[in-house]
Amino acid sequence: MSSGDTATVRLVFVDRGVYHHEDVRLPSAGLDSSERLIDCLREDPDVLGDLYVDLKRLCAAYRVEDGGA
Repeated sequence: MSSGDTATVRLVFVDRGVYHHEDVRLPSAGLDSSERLIDCLREDPDVLGDLYVDLKRLCAAYRVEDGGA
């Protein structure tokens, strides 16, 4: 992803009844310019270029504070 400020986003997936999460770093500019987090995941060119998100298995996505969670 392009250099600059990033934010941590937790993606929660479900696969055959089993839940798991992945924490990813996304550009803050893309997050701030999107009305909804899902819009950033589906439409932001910087995100799409570096990250594949299986939207059929994604059940939640939210920002987390850096350094914890």
